[in-house]
Amino acid sequence: MSTLPHKATAPEDAAALQPSPGPRRLHPAWTVAAVAFLALVGAAGFRAAPGVLMVPLQQEFGWSTTVLSAAVSINLVLFGLTAPFAAALMERFGIRAVTATALALIGTGSALTVLVNQSWQILLTWGLLIGLGTGSMALVFAATIANTWFTKSRGLVIGILTAGSAAGQLVFLPFIAMLAQDPGWRQASLLIAAGALAVVPLVLKFLKNSPADVGVLPYGAEPAASPAPARAPATADAPRTNAAVRALQVLRRASKVRTFWALAAGFAICGATTNGLIGTHFIPSAHDHGMPETTAAGLLAVVGIFDIVGTIASGWLTDRFNPRVLLAVYYQFRGVGLLVLPLLLNAEVQPSMIVFVVIYGLDWVATVPPTAAICRETFGADGSVVFGWVFAAHQLGAAGAALAAGALRDATGHYTYAWFGAAAMCTIAAVISATIRRHRAPQDTSAADTEAAAA
Repeated sequence: MSTLPHKATAPEDAAALQPSPGPRRLHPAWTVAAVAFLALVGAAGFRAAPGVLMVPLQQEFGWSTTVLSAAVSINLVLFGLTAPFAAALMERFGIRAVTATALALIGTGSALTVLVNQSWQILLTWGLLIGLGTGSMALVFAATIANTWFTKSRGLVIGILTAGSAAGQLVFLPFIAMLAQDPGWRQASLLIAAGALAVVPLVLKFLKNSPADVGVLPYGAEPAASPAPARAPATADAPRTNAAVRALQVLRRASKVRTFWALAAGFAICGATTNGLIGTHFIPSAHDHGMPETTAAGLLAVVGIFDIVGTIASGWLTDRFNPRVLLAVYYQFRGVGLLVLPLLLNAEVQPSMIVFVVIYGLDWVATVPPTAAICRETFGADGSVVFGWVFAAHQLGAAGAALAAGALRDATGHYTYAWFGAAAMCTIAAVISATIRRHRAPQDTSAADTEAAAA
């Protein structure tokens, strides 16, 4: 794999970036998107694991819900904080190298989990190793692929790639649940490791870093027009900048724009109400009400099915409607679902629970395409890295909710207060999203120019 910096596409090179002579049935961007989808599926295995493995680990080692929630929280924090640096690393070293390394970290961390026998070790495997790996394969990866390879249909592509994470949950969750029951949680951990490592050869062979690597323009770009960036960086010196420095420079510029803080606040609540609460604590909460873990895991798998539908539909809608309105609607619907959830939990699956699972699945990460679109619209060439920082807020919210819900469960014996608190936060996110100001940055500008426009 190459670790050399890539040159930005100069205007005089635009004529060279043409589709090769003769009919081309499929633009290379779609091949890259397909491999990226598979990579996100492989990386998503662990996201399905904590809720399923929490009870077996408690039964074997006697660890409290708070301890295991702390491991998940460390994972979610690193998942988020790694994302903006991963976006900058992708600009500096290429998408392929960073993606392959991230998948290797996830596989290694999952495999080493089978050796744990002390609580600090689960913090190391679930928290540190898998957190760094999944953070580098976070939703910012989807935004980077879309911004690098596509000029048209970006919202749809982000929706499809985001659905890859849901597909990973759908593929892995039922098998993880069955393996956790018999023969045990260690075999489930090995399944997650195998899923991540199996995608690495495909990434190394087919995941090209930029359209320039195969001599084409991004999908939908007009050859005669002033070229859209062939890679995420829009300036010639961006790839030569230290990745960490670039990520921090973008944060400094973006932090002066009010829209950044509105998106970060909304996305923090999004993370709290998905990965943090439902993703981590739905199965233990259902278990508290007498529902078998495999049944609860099956319900989360159904969430994954409808998440795919909802996220792709959200991408399609984002290409056509005001993303601020979409965000407000998504958050408010989610709040209503969380408000009624404590009334639906039961030892057996009732029709009302199926309705909740369908609606919550459609809304699960439907917020991603409109959020990424606002980042691109507002921050121009910095949009992918800015989305990385917004996603960091998403995971910090998830980490806080995972830990707080575990502590509430230990203190009160139930999760009711956690569900009601999350419902209230969703209403706040809806109001914040609806009031985000509209200001458009040209495609080749950065947040620095947007600051002046917003001032």
